[in-house]
Formats: sequence, C-alpha cells, structure tokens
Amino acid sequence: MTASRSDSVRGGGRVTGGPITNVLVANRGEIARRVFATCRRMGIGTTAVYSDADAASPHVAEADAAIRLPGNTPAETYLRGELIIEAALSAGADAIHPGYGFLSENAEFARSVLDAGLVWIGPPVAAIEQMGSKVESKKMMDAAGVPVLAELDPAEVTDAHLPVLIKASAGGGGRGMRVVRDLAELRDQIAGAQREAESAFGDPTVFCERYLETGRHIEVQVMSDTFGKTWAVGERECSIQRRHQKVVEEAPSPLVEKIDGMRDRLFEAARLAAEAIGYEGAGTVEFLADEKGDFFFLEMNTRLQVEHPVTEQTTGLDLVRLQLQVASGLPLPANQPALRGHSIEVRLYAEDPAHDWQPQSGPVHKLEIPFTAGEFTVLDQPGVRLDTGVVDDSVVGVHYDPMLAKVISYAETRAEAAHLLATALQRAKIHGLVTNRDLLVRVLRHPAFLAGDTDTAFFATHDLAVLSAPLVSEADEALSIVAAALADSALNRGVSRLAGLTPSGWRNLSSLPQTKSYESRTTGTHEVRYRFTRTGIAVEGHDGLELIAVAPDRVVLGVPGERGSVRRQFEIARYGDHVAVDSPLGPVAVRRLPRFTDPSEQVAAGSLLAPMPGSVIRLGAAEGDHVKQGQPILWLEAMKMEHTIAAPATGVLSALNVTVGQQVEVGTVLAVVEEEEQEQA
Repeated sequence: MTASRSDSVRGGGRVTGGPITNVLVANRGEIARRVFATCRRMGIGTTAVYSDADAASPHVAEADAAIRLPGNTPAETYLRGELIIEAALSAGADAIHPGYGFLSENAEFARSVLDAGLVWIGPPVAAIEQMGSKVESKKMMDAAGVPVLAELDPAEVTDAHLPVLIKASAGGGGRGMRVVRDLAELRDQIAGAQREAESAFGDPTVFCERYLETGRHIEVQVMSDTFGKTWAVGERECSIQRRHQKVVEEAPSPLVEKIDGMRDRLFEAARLAAEAIGYEGAGTVEFLADEKGDFFFLEMNTRLQVEHPVTEQTTGLDLVRLQLQVASGLPLPANQPALRGHSIEVRLYAEDPAHDWQPQSGPVHKLEIPFTAGEFTVLDQPGVRLDTGVVDDSVVGVHYDPMLAKVISYAETRAEAAHLLATALQRAKIHGLVTNRDLLVRVLRHPAFLAGDTDTAFFATHDLAVLSAPLVSEADEALSIVAAALADSALNRGVSRLAGLTPSGWRNLSSLPQTKSYESRTTGTHEVRYRFTRTGIAVEGHDGLELIAVAPDRVVLGVPGERGSVRRQFEIARYGDHVAVDSPLGPVAVRRLPRFTDPSEQVAAGSLLAPMPGSVIRLGAAEGDHVKQGQPILWLEAMKMEHTIAAPATGVLSALNVTVGQQVEVGTVLAVVEEEEQEQA
C-alpha cells in the first residue's frame, strides 16, 4: 500500500489512515451545526463544546455529547485548546474539526491535537505555521511565483504610502483590520487593531500593506489529499464587504467569467500556493484583483471558509465530507466535477447598517426563510439553502460574532439566483432584532450588482444610507401599522369579558375615534385613529380603506387605488410590546406605545445611551471635562469589536456613570454632556 504524505508531515499522535468514528467540533453556532450535519449523513458520532452563554444553543442540543467550557468570552472558552482536547478525550471523540475562527488556524493547537492521539481535520501543522503569519506567507508565495502585494513596516509608513491597511497577522474576518488615511492616526489605529486581534485570536501581531481603494476580492477553493493531488475546485467573489468582512459572496465570479484566461491563471496560482507548502485538506487562497484581471495574493486560509456553500452548490461537492475523507487517509476522487449554475450567499447579521453597523443582541423570536429547500446540504435543484446557528427563541449575546445565518440561493443563472435570494429575504419572517436584511435585498436588486460591477468600495460608491434604507415605503409602513392596530383591536375584543359579544368599538352614542400608538425606528410615532361604522371602518388618513377580514394574527384590507381596490394581506405577531407585521409590501417592526408615559422613564437631554450591551474598555474624558462634539468619551467592546461613544455636542461632561471593565446593558445612560449655550448675535 502506498504511504500517504501525511505519514511524514503531520508527526506526533494519530495520523490519517483509519476511519473516524466521532468528531468534536471546536467551535459553536452555525459552523458546528454544519459539520454535525455531514457527520450524521456519514454515520459519524458528534461531540459539542459550549460556553455558559451557549448552553441553550442549537449546536449543543444536536450533538451526541456536549462538554461545558466554563465562562463566556472566547478567551475563557473556545480559545482554550487544552480544555477542548480534554473534552474530546473525555467524550470518546477520536477527531477534532476546528471550524473557522477561534483556533482553526492555530498551529500549536493542531500540534496538541495530534500529540493527544487525535485526528486533526485540517492541514499539516507545518502548513498552518507557514501560512499563519501573513507577513511570512507573502514572502513564501513570492518565492513560489505567486504575485503579491508588498508588506509595509508600520514604523516606516510615510504619507506617500497612504492609504494603508492594518491587518491582524493571525486571523481574518475583519478583526484587527483598519484603513488609515491620515499618518497622525496610525499609532492609535495600530493599538486598536492589536487589541481586537488579541481578543479575537489571542495574538496581537498586526502589519500594514498598501490599501487599494477599489478592487475585486477573488478567492480560490483548494482541496488536497495526502497523495499529492490538489484540486482548484472553483473561485468565489467576495468583494462586497463591510469593515473588511464579507457580506455577499458568490460563485462563479462575474469578473472571472468575463475575462478570458483569468480562471486558468487563478487556478494555477492557487495550486502553486498549496503545493509550495505541502497542503492537505480544504483551504482558500485569497487574491485582490483589478478590472483588467491582474491579481495579487492576500493570504491563504488554512481552514474551511464561511462562504464555502456557494462552492458546494456550484460543484455538487460536500466539502466537509471531503475534509473527513482526506483526514481518514482516502484519496480525492479520480475526476474533479465540472462547474454548474450560479450560487449567491448573504450573511444575515444582527446589526444596524444605518447606524455605523452597530451589532445587536437579544432574542430571535422567529427566523423563517421562505423557499428553503434544505439546511446544511447541497441542493440539486434551484432553491434556497439555509445554514444558521439560531432557531426560534434563540438569544444573540454580546460575546461572539452577530451572524444569524447564511442564506444561499442556487439557480441556473446569476440573475435568477439574485432574484430568488432577494425575494426570499424580503418575505422572510425575522422577528426580534434589527438586522441587515433590508441592505442585503437592496444590494441584490441594485443595477450595479446585477451587472456584475461589485468591488470592495460598493457601499461607498452606491451610498450606504440609500442601500440601508427600509424596504417598505413610508406609505406602506403606515398601512401595515393600521393593520397592526386593527389586529390589536381584535385581540382586545377576544379577551374582553364585557365586549366580547359586541361589535368592536361599539358605542350607544357617537364618540371620538379609537386611538392606538406605535413607534417606528425610522419614521417615529404613528397614531392610528379609527372608528367602526355601520358600513365598515373609517381610518383617519386612509379614505376608502376596506376591512375584509380581521383576526389577532391576520388582517386583510382592501386598499383603494386609481384602478380599483387591491386586496392586501398582513400577518401580525406580538412579543411583549414588540409588533411584527409581515406582508409582500415588506417587513415592518414597531413598538406598541402605552397610553400613559411614566415620567421616571425619561432621560436627561445630552445623555449618551449604550447602543448595545458590552464592556467599557477605555475612557476618553473625565467628569467635569470640557468636550467637543464628536470627541470620544468612552469605548465599548461588544462582539469582539470596539465601538466609540462620542460627545453629541460641545459642552461639559456633567456625569460619567461607568468605569473601565463595567458591563452595561443596551439603553444604559453612560454619560451626560451639558451642551454649551450659543451666544446670541
């Protein structure tokens, strides 16, 4: 029998060559569930690890066994390699899959897994070490003949180099990544990037490189077995990003599709990169390309990528299955599959793009995506695939990335894939948290996106404020709120002991209209005033509106128009004072206002409220200081990112209610700035 390359490269502990019977996933959420799904299809047992914050997570319930990692933060839990290995041994797992993020590209962890006698479902330790430093990896790729962008020493950066990009050497996902356009900001930005890198990866090392304002982010999926065979499986385009973290990914790349010979050159460069380090398993070689088809090596991710489903959809391959087979010592199939169709993936985040991408936390009351044909599986027919780490009633905390789900479309053409995905997202029921759903739909329907004009400056070029605007128009939002008020009226009538048998709003004498008030995040307070009459309903500001059917959870209205009445159906869900209204017009979420306001709930003018739960990591001013508008007052850390809380106006910091290290909840009054009175002319 021919010896595999792993026998000489991996070293220490168990090597490939035997069946895997139980896999521990050293990760959480969506990627843990993704790996478990393939394991179940292969008849392989599963073991989960979980932090205290993740005790009720779906990935814990789905595993055959689950081991607690005491604590909440990544540093206490998912970055503790020794605890994870101990968990695998105690649960009887014989292999560890690292997922992505956390310890997935940590060579020391991989070595420890092997030393413990476990199978490492990943590349050789030496390959991780060589690619683990983005600085050293570029030198190696340059020597191998792969085109690269030169690295810059932060101490030697001058105005002539600007703008520059600061990057974390030990990880990705936008953590520890900053663009600097002013040399005076370089030192502070490096310090901030180092803190984020330390928090996310346990390594504060950062470096600089020239920043290309526009470009195309193209990456190639590689898969290598232990017998020297390497596939360049397909390319993905991931150019639409926020804060250097991918938001929309697709395969194949629109740019590569239109430039003759570019795919062959990309695949050759990717194979050179993989072969230069004796790679094994699944990996991704990332490039930055220009519109002419020239490209430069950025980094090699020695793990599975978040966006791997689009490659699975366009090849028919289960990449996790191939990872497990390679780790078991099996060769890749004789023939690489041909590409098929088009696939687009969007990352559905609990965040507010319209307000500096602020991450959100709290309960996910409902997550329902229409047209879903499968979860964590390769689709054979056009449809929507859903890979998610949350289910109804899951809670999004402050300790981890706020991604709720990856929603993936697959179709014969790019246009069909974009249309299908946009419609599925618009009609999705996503209740409980602010998300980037509206932004995603607007991107997928944007003429530039549909034309394939997608570069890394997409949000800046096409105006983030426009792209992040609500899908529903103000008129349609008002109509949806009317439906909510009528549904609430039906609910009240149904639970009333006195009026349950009388018509809603019945009076023995004429009276004022009934009034219900709601608050919208984008359009403010809505007051719905309506009366039930002998012939139907009269709603102020909505002449001619017809009430066709009403129930606590469903309202059908006849909406007058120039060419006659149009029947519209609305579905209503309530969670405390939160009301969600779903219809083909677009999603609407409002807060039902009480009839009377409690004065104790009012806050002083100039109050700085916590926009999210988090931890105070730095203070930029002291109580009594004179501050200028926009001046940083303090910094919060939430979901592994730093967020600056700045003075809303020039004045005196009259109150500072927090200290470094303090945990705060959303809406906490952090500080108060008393605004200076303007002198009268």
